[in-house]
Amino acid sequence: MTNEATGATGVDATGVVIVGAGPTGLTLACALARQGVAVRIIERAAEFHTGSRGKTLNLRSLEILADLGLGERLAAVGRTHLPFRKYFAGEFVNETEPFAGARPTAAVPYAASVWLPQARVERLLREQLAEYGVKVELATELLDFRQDGEGVEVRLADGGRIAADYLVACDGGRSTVRKLLGIPFVGDGDPEPMMVCGDVEVEGLEPDAWHQWFGPQGVFMLCPLPGTRRWQLQASPETDAEGGVVAPSLESFQRLAVLHTGREDLRLTNATWLSTWRVNVRMAERYREGRVFLAGDCAHVHPTAGGLGMNTGIQDAWNLAWKLGYVVRGQAGPALLDTYQEERLPIAAWTLDVTSAGLAAVAAGVGTPGVGVEAGRVGDTTGLSLGYRWSRLAGGGVATVATDTADTSDGPGADRGATAGADGLLLAGDRAPDSPCPGPEGGPVRLFEHFAGDHFTLLGFGPGARASLAALPDHVRPVPLDDPDGAIRAEYGLTGDALVLVRPDNHIALVTAADGRADVLAYLAAL
Repeated sequence: MTNEATGATGVDATGVVIVGAGPTGLTLACALARQGVAVRIIERAAEFHTGSRGKTLNLRSLEILADLGLGERLAAVGRTHLPFRKYFAGEFVNETEPFAGARPTAAVPYAASVWLPQARVERLLREQLAEYGVKVELATELLDFRQDGEGVEVRLADGGRIAADYLVACDGGRSTVRKLLGIPFVGDGDPEPMMVCGDVEVEGLEPDAWHQWFGPQGVFMLCPLPGTRRWQLQASPETDAEGGVVAPSLESFQRLAVLHTGREDLRLTNATWLSTWRVNVRMAERYREGRVFLAGDCAHVHPTAGGLGMNTGIQDAWNLAWKLGYVVRGQAGPALLDTYQEERLPIAAWTLDVTSAGLAAVAAGVGTPGVGVEAGRVGDTTGLSLGYRWSRLAGGGVATVATDTADTSDGPGADRGATAGADGLLLAGDRAPDSPCPGPEGGPVRLFEHFAGDHFTLLGFGPGARASLAALPDHVRPVPLDDPDGAIRAEYGLTGDALVLVRPDNHIALVTAADGRADVLAYLAAL
């Protein structure tokens, strides 16, 4: 796609430039490329990251990545159940498993989070992106950019330039793009390291659990990484005689292992991705400046409690992708892009609050036998109850529904009714539940298979809705549902014939009467 505003000679042109090739940028690139949007994703690093970093995909992220075609590949390489084996002052105390006994339901196809190192998630996303003919451009650094009402021109460190309709920054907490925009990163942080981290190999320990040693001297944890011989190490930092923090190293890790476990037989080797982690709780004051957007850690950083970092970035990208695609392709007006900040900024605020509370709960339990990292699960870590009821895209409609999702804790803006199911209601803005249903040929499929893609889905419940499903716009998929036993209606809180319009990101746009075709068309026209 060319860009008249910045289409000077020697300038490459594209639809969207994405800066940063982590999970957020890669999810966004995949979702845009699937829509046929010309996209380039650039990465300053010369090589792909290999450190584990984030290591869990929650239930909502699994639904998103399955929609992108990664469901089977994730199931093949990830681990769904991991016991937490806890010790206090070196002695075994107990063992728990957060998703023990959890089973998929009609509405929720994934029963448990998947344990998988972030580097492996990124590799799977790169493979999916390559199927659309797009590759990450390594060693390609954004130096500066300019924008006007028609487009953005990116200037690269090697002298190259890219003209695009939009630029999305997914370049992490120290984001170059955010700094160039001058957007405040509001919040605070602790300058002193709270944890040291690294990937190591371990001799003398069974990789059948996440081993967590708590005690008066702090924390030492070893988590096995699926499909590898490696473990992720997280520990309270070692201090020297003067009280200063010792830089992470294999030698330091080995000393910490002996200190916390009391075991001389544990041997750590081959340490990589040596890192220190400081508490930072910050979020961008705004997510958009003209044609430039922020997503992922670029827009928010927070404690690791609950494992929400990688997941929140993936879910940012999922929200932005369909909107950006619709605008670039001319299927919606630019005002649709304002709803990205409107919907995702409150989610970030909630995430900062709940992870800070989770970190405080874990820290308070360090001196209590039997407490482990699950103490940090003080809110919905599944992502299933997070919705956008306050959004201008929540077109209306309400149905009473009894939900059975894994976690329906209070979510963002709960005073505005932001959580699906927590108050016994399913509203416009909430996640649309899955359910078994008939396929186009009459065979069994699931609603999520109908939803997969970049289209809206119009569910027509009962014979009274049939006429409303005819002659819809090309970007709307009609799905007639007779539902004789009422099972799908029960998931959606319906008792009779009705229409439910589902957004491309699988959130409910509108619930209306079976003859409410005009309501549906009016909603779509308003985009």
